[in-house]
Amino acid sequence: MDPSELLARATALLITANDIVWGWPTIVLLAGTGLWLTFTLRGLQFRQLIPAIRLVVGLDREEDDSTAEAEDGDISNFQALMTALSATVGTGNIAGVATAISIGGPGALFWMWVMGLIGMATKFSEALLAVEYRITDENGKMSGGPMYYLSRGLGWKSLGSFFAVCTVGASLLGIGNLVQSNTIAHALKTTFGVPEMWTAALLMLTIGLVLLGGIESIGRVAGLVVPTMIVVYVATTLVVLITHAAQLPAAIALVFEEAFTPTGASGGFAGAGVLMGLRMGVARGLFSNESGLGSAPIAAAAARTKHPVHQALFSMTQTFIDTVVICSMTGLALIVTDQWHSGRTGADLTSEAFGVAIPGGRAIVSLSLVLFAWTTMLGWSYYGEKSMEYLAGVRAIPPFRIAFVLCVGIGAIVGLDAVWMLGDILNALMAFPNLLALLALSPVIVRLTREYFERSRPPGQD
Repeated sequence: MDPSELLARATALLITANDIVWGWPTIVLLAGTGLWLTFTLRGLQFRQLIPAIRLVVGLDREEDDSTAEAEDGDISNFQALMTALSATVGTGNIAGVATAISIGGPGALFWMWVMGLIGMATKFSEALLAVEYRITDENGKMSGGPMYYLSRGLGWKSLGSFFAVCTVGASLLGIGNLVQSNTIAHALKTTFGVPEMWTAALLMLTIGLVLLGGIESIGRVAGLVVPTMIVVYVATTLVVLITHAAQLPAAIALVFEEAFTPTGASGGFAGAGVLMGLRMGVARGLFSNESGLGSAPIAAAAARTKHPVHQALFSMTQTFIDTVVICSMTGLALIVTDQWHSGRTGADLTSEAFGVAIPGGRAIVSLSLVLFAWTTMLGWSYYGEKSMEYLAGVRAIPPFRIAFVLCVGIGAIVGLDAVWMLGDILNALMAFPNLLALLALSPVIVRLTREYFERSRPPGQD
């Protein structure tokens, strides 16, 4: 069998496996877990969203600090949030939204909103358990995440190891590395003519320098770069929406209308049924914000926090920022510019929409994609590192960092279409044990949440 035939068979196998693991059972499990946690927490993500946002921007930190005990952790709450956002706000916000709408129609955006809102309860719960069951490792650093609440909280050590193995794989070979560096190289080559080898060298250097400093370095860089890139991208998207303000009411109405009715064929759009819009919106919404995958709680566990719920409130705003804010703005920009049915998909569709709306729009999308993908690699390097530490101890960290940097260079110069599917498969395999743990430990989540807010309640208030 020649190499090309072997590659074709491997790709076909990955396509089949991807369709299986990201089929309706997975989507129902992800959505069902979010709905169950929303119910058991009595809609906490809606009741506490404004207070949580005030915590993130620093308005209520002093009042909140008075309700808890001594702080432990390696980075601040804000840096932990930015580290998680660095891994979450990425190609899914630019390419993922465009793919969902180009296949499922405008109604897919509605289902992204739904999954974002219930995903906030999932993200809150993940972060809470990550802090509650974290440990101090041999280097005096905090380690936590699904592998720890699976093993320490439930005694499911085998599932904890399975999760860690999948996370290491996703970090090195999937969404956390190869596909991101390849995305950056492609964007710089097509938009600015930068050779892939130059991109590979630059990425290896910059990523390697940040990784040398560990989570403190990642947290500092994320705390600076992530807010900046989000503000720039959101501001640019606002310009698109403002210049098309007259079309905005109709665009929003179209999202709601086509969430429940079939989308007819138009231009290069072949049409889509309600179930296709729902499936694409749910799948891409969860892919973008990672609620339920179990990745973000690894960063949350490193936060200097006085109570698990305190960090959980910070963490749940991650899903709100990612899906309800950034994905919404991207999706509406595609609709108001009337590019969603052009026949394009992915980042090319978003780039075209911005390009027809404002001068230099394509370049802005390309640069945003580069920054989003670069910071995603930083966040996922930490996820993979802590998972490798769980499996083999702190001695495994230096070899992992070397392997990660080498994979960065490989991803920038090699075509990796099949690796996207491998990354999707590994993400789904991460989600299964994590979701089981969230369901099994939901009584712990409810108890700790109730205790926290009872202590925070002013004396004499019911």
